[in-house]
Amino acid sequence: MSESKSETLKYQVDGHEDAPWLVLGPSLGTTWHMWDRQIEDLSREWRVLRYDLPGHGGAPAQPAASVGELAARLLATLDGLGIQRFGYAGCSIGGAIGIELALAHPHRLASLALVAASPRFGTADEFRRRGVVVRTNGLEPMARSAPESWFTQGFAAAQPAIVEWAVQMVRTTDPGCYIAACEALAAFDARAELGRIGVPTLVLVGSDDQVTGPAEARTLVAGIPDSRLALVPGASHLAPVEQPAAVTDLLVRHFAGVAQDTLSAIPVPPLMPQASAPATPVAEFAPVVEPTHPGRVDPYEPGIKVRREVLGDAHVDGITARADGFADDFQELVTRYAWGEVWSREGIDRRTRSVITLTALVAGGHRDELATHTRAALRNGLTPQEIKEILIHTAVYCGVPAANSAFAVAREVIQQETAPGP
Repeated sequence: MSESKSETLKYQVDGHEDAPWLVLGPSLGTTWHMWDRQIEDLSREWRVLRYDLPGHGGAPAQPAASVGELAARLLATLDGLGIQRFGYAGCSIGGAIGIELALAHPHRLASLALVAASPRFGTADEFRRRGVVVRTNGLEPMARSAPESWFTQGFAAAQPAIVEWAVQMVRTTDPGCYIAACEALAAFDARAELGRIGVPTLVLVGSDDQVTGPAEARTLVAGIPDSRLALVPGASHLAPVEQPAAVTDLLVRHFAGVAQDTLSAIPVPPLMPQASAPATPVAEFAPVVEPTHPGRVDPYEPGIKVRREVLGDAHVDGITARADGFADDFQELVTRYAWGEVWSREGIDRRTRSVITLTALVAGGHRDELATHTRAALRNGLTPQEIKEILIHTAVYCGVPAANSAFAVAREVIQQETAPGP
């Protein structure tokens, strides 16, 4: 006998019956336990509902074809519990579900937090290739690569129990549901619709997130009218696991005052291994740099911050170490003007700025800078395939010889940057 398809999701509730509702959404390959280290504090003020994606954490293996379908199943789950309005925080694909809720069902949301999220997750080809890998080899390749994607190197080395816990979450996920979620992310693109999000939104990102990093976060903030950015230092993609105190503090401050209906709790013991020496950096809402005018904020500090985020600490530290009295003023000029005045503007996102910069450098024949900005483009979220397409395009408008030289530079950089680690 065939099993009918469930229209709801597996969930867990914590907190007092008369508290306002807060819903927490997981990342791809994780379970609701990725939020374990937030629950003690959040459940003091909120009635917290966490849910699992289909086929994750023992949930029924009934794939959802789109982010919209996942959002619909979540709403069906909440409807069944009598929950009408709620605050929502989602990580990665959980953030995509939050964006879908804000666009398609704005009357249900009181407030929104997007953690390690993006209006578009890489390219469709990237996620479809991931699906091919899982169809061919199962989830083991995804499980082995998860620690590198989810945590900083220092945390992974210091917390092997948590790393192994994370790997096991991936290994126990249903492959068909994982592939379906990849297909859903491949089709997800909310860039043109961000301006329609009308609820107060916190965009929270780890400073070292290489999956959906600060560049993607700034794209969200630039597009969502009532939004602000919070950068969590010392955290990668699973910031709620890696820096729980900082993430919890930001969520508590953002969701303060949200009032929802209530429901009885279903307690559950925490399963996540405890960190042996948890780090608790202070994460603050990112300041807004005012436009240039008399008495404006000095662009040097935001400039050096953006320069490090785009080019990397090692590159900037190398320039600083080599600087002398002859070059100091020039480097300060570059930091203030190029990075503090131009790259810090929010009119376009950093991916787009990288596309423009690569094209201009090819046209000018600036090979050394092209190598630097190819690395920057990868950090800003461009894929090797996209960089290849940019260089092919420049062959038409900048000349074949210029593009040929650019391919040689970019190929070497991409090989270095994408080579497997030791």
